[in-house]
Amino acid sequence: MHILLLASAFNSLTQRAHAELRDRGHTVAVELALPGNPLPQAVRRHAPDLVVAPMLRTAIPDEVWSAHTCLVVHPGPVGDRGPSSLDWAIHEGADQWGVTVLQADAEMDAGDVWASVPCRVPPVAKSELYRGEIADAAIEAVLLAVERFADGTYVPLRQAGSGTSDARTCTGAGADADVAAEGGADAEAEVGVASPAGPRTRPYLDQTVRRIDWDEDSTQDVLRKLRAADSQPGVLDVLLGGEWYLHGGHAEGALRGRPGELLATRAGAICRATRDGAVWIPELRPRRMPGQPPTFKLPAVLALGGRLPPLPEHALPRLPENPRRTWSDMRYREEGNVGHLSFSFPGGAMSTERCRRLLDAYREACARPTTVLVLGGQRDFFSNGIHLGVIEAADDPAAESWANINAIDDLVEAVLTTTDRLVVAAVAGNAAAGGVMLALAADEVWCRSGAVLNPHYRLMGLYGSEYWTLTLPRRVGAATAGRLMDEALPVSPASALRLGLVDRIVDRDPDAFAGEVAGLAARLASLPATAARISAKKTELDRLESTTPLAGFRERELALMRRTFDDPDAPYHALRRSFVHKERPSHTPPHLGTARVARTPAMPSAPLVTGTAPAVVPSRPHG
Repeated sequence: MHILLLASAFNSLTQRAHAELRDRGHTVAVELALPGNPLPQAVRRHAPDLVVAPMLRTAIPDEVWSAHTCLVVHPGPVGDRGPSSLDWAIHEGADQWGVTVLQADAEMDAGDVWASVPCRVPPVAKSELYRGEIADAAIEAVLLAVERFADGTYVPLRQAGSGTSDARTCTGAGADADVAAEGGADAEAEVGVASPAGPRTRPYLDQTVRRIDWDEDSTQDVLRKLRAADSQPGVLDVLLGGEWYLHGGHAEGALRGRPGELLATRAGAICRATRDGAVWIPELRPRRMPGQPPTFKLPAVLALGGRLPPLPEHALPRLPENPRRTWSDMRYREEGNVGHLSFSFPGGAMSTERCRRLLDAYREACARPTTVLVLGGQRDFFSNGIHLGVIEAADDPAAESWANINAIDDLVEAVLTTTDRLVVAAVAGNAAAGGVMLALAADEVWCRSGAVLNPHYRLMGLYGSEYWTLTLPRRVGAATAGRLMDEALPVSPASALRLGLVDRIVDRDPDAFAGEVAGLAARLASLPATAARISAKKTELDRLESTTPLAGFRERELALMRRTFDDPDAPYHALRRSFVHKERPSHTPPHLGTARVARTPAMPSAPLVTGTAPAVVPSRPHG
């Protein structure tokens, strides 16, 4: 079919829907709902067989939904209605939630149900939940709904209590372009979850409800409020004489102080006392003043700048393993002959400072007596490359861009030149630009089935670095590498496996990914062929250095990057500024508006990795 995705932004869920629908042979185009871009005319131009709205914050005009079947993704179970679905779920401590795909009509979130899929709500931030369990359930529901629509015989289920009103249908997408609150079930099961008590419409979760009372709220209350507001809108608070939105929250097990008191810093985050404990807050965003441009998130210490009083820096040793009753954005552990170096940076952004700390940790991990080193996060983002927010906030953005790209290049070079063990990149969540290239520097790339890969740079006006001119063509061939860079479209793990971009798909829930990777890594370390592979690494690196030295790839890439950074009129600077300040585009980018179907070779008949394990690990049942 020809499917049109209507979205307020090309966010992570829209990207995943785009990639996975293309994988299944559909032609897919995207139209962004933007001011001055009338949707009825846009939809008529595309002439779709079906309209799907993965994340839409505006009403679908009645002349659109009355002429086309429009399937809306609501991040809540059947009967849940309103713009802050996930926020309320986390705020109220729900441990089970769901996603509903319903048909647009005249009443908000009240249309007929085409699919509904339940999911767990682990104790994580809203944005992480959205990209993990919610996205998994949403894609399962979308694919099921599309299959039912294509079959032509399925009759969607009418919701209890639905009727007509003045409300106009749109998703419960909320305020954030990536958070959206931002098939399994058969018809009988779906009727069973159709809210016998009737629909529940809840209002927008505003700051009066989100407000933290540092004298009265427990640590768990504070964490719940912080998690329900991440990554937008944040929790508005007063700190050091200013108004700030707090983003992110992690429990601290030892530090204590007066409620609301700042206790320490660590890796750019601040630790703040609660009534019965303390929490780490990684990022802050100043409240926007009237007439001023939109503000953006920064590491808390950097955002506070000179306001921050002298505080102890509670750095943790990288090795041996960090204690568990505190927060750290990097951790290391060993299991037999396998080392695991995990990292989790907000938004997947790797600033100069983060790259340097991760490089130090990587070098220490390489000094340990292991055979396999797993590099990657426990869940959510792997990496999105350089930190555009820190660059934008710098006194000299060009100089900080240059420092940041060199710092991440140093990290990638260290991975590329590791010859005494196998390195596995464990991609638990989304990766983009330099983050994809960091993964490609490893010997093997293992990717969770729910991740989205964006192996390109041009949408930010950059040529790219991180040795991509070596690693990407080496994996997929020069022609495919050029196409990936030129098309600048998201790639699903299934397509990435077919292309050779990744070596293994791990089909597990976000919480189960790390455990599955640990088992696979232990098996890899025990294989007789692993020792031979390690022995061959130095020979191969020496051969490469004698013909096309690594330094040559880096120098050529950085020469083009430096030219861009130093040119104040280069598009990169305006694009970076627009991205950081979340400015909406004036029109749908041409590369999204063109209908596309995935162009990948057939799935190989044999696994793409050495060993006895299958390249795709089968999924476990939900629940």
